Amino acid sequence: MLQLDELKKVAHQFEEAMDKINQSIDIDKTKKHLKDLEDLTISPDFWLDNDKAQKIIAETNELKDLVQDYQRLNDIYETVELSIEMLNASEKIDLNEIEQLINEFDKLNQSYTLKLLLNESYDKFNAIIEFHPGAGGTESQDWAEMLFRMYKRYCDKHDYQFKIIDYLDGDEAGLKSATVLASGKYAYGYLKAESGVHRLVRISPFDSSGRRHTSFASVKVYPEIDDSIKIEIDDEDIRVDTYRSSGKGGQGVNTTDSAIRITHLPTNIVVTCQNERSQIQNKETAMKVLKGKLYNLELEKKHEEIAKFHDGKLNAFGSQIRSYVFHPYTMVKDHRTNFETGNGDKVLDGDLDDFIFAYLTMIKNES
Repeated sequence: MLQLDELKKVAHQFEEAMDKINQSIDIDKTKKHLKDLEDLTISPDFWLDNDKAQKIIAETNELKDLVQDYQRLNDIYETVELSIEMLNASEKIDLNEIEQLINEFDKLNQSYTLKLLLNESYDKFNAIIEFHPGAGGTESQDWAEMLFRMYKRYCDKHDYQFKIIDYLDGDEAGLKSATVLASGKYAYGYLKAESGVHRLVRISPFDSSGRRHTSFASVKVYPEIDDSIKIEIDDEDIRVDTYRSSGKGGQGVNTTDSAIRITHLPTNIVVTCQNERSQIQNKETAMKVLKGKLYNLELEKKHEEIAKFHDGKLNAFGSQIRSYVFHPYTMVKDHRTNFETGNGDKVLDGDLDDFIFAYLTMIKNES
């Protein structure tokens, strides 16, 4: 049960948290901007430009959430302060309720801070995720599929749609390559933290001698850009090939030459899509992926963060962003932020929020 001294420490921590939030957001200015947008939505000519109206509504809803969460955090902070005053006056308070409020503040503060960290124009986009195994055959292909499952579970936990765009099975197990679309609010903003080489150390289930193996796989995350970002692609700069679908998909997907491979000749970027039922749909999806890759390439140039690997080619040693060790001990450690946990199974089950939060905080502090 909480004691007065402990509650004072909590109140001090909450005060520091609110100070950091207030340094990142001018809440009065945000409320005024929200009021201006709400006034626009009730004007008679608001829906004359449907695209513009939808963008205003989306921004209005985001600001509403931001203001409501801020108010809830501030209310909990003030409740804790009031509880201290009541305890000092020897009045009774419900300590169980206070503990619940403290837990709520901690969770809400982390999610709120993440929202404030995701302030780049492209953070709001959906995320295109590519998976490529490194050298090592079945071992690395199985590891790539484990990562595939990990991010699917992460998306499930966050109510993101997880749609397979392209999937090529491994020779004996796992996958040779896969591309998926994670759709949801700020999907790219969160998942951009996962782009890089992932290293696995374990006792191999494919080794009859029970030896320890180290495997590598790459995860590359791109934004799925919308119409607000203009990426021009000349027809003469691309080569389009069709072939028979062979990956995972619905009935009828692999009965025609509907799969599409697009090669962007100036950059040699290759995009494939075979999950849709028609060649036209596959081409549309592949072009979205290509535009996302080209946009991401410009972002990397802008931030002088040129990728250390391309098209699944890995520099296995020294380039990994995270290690997942399951023998002789269990630990998952991010080498960029030094954040680590001993619960590897929970991480593989999609519990990545602490890793993502640590990364986004780091890059925010560096900027």
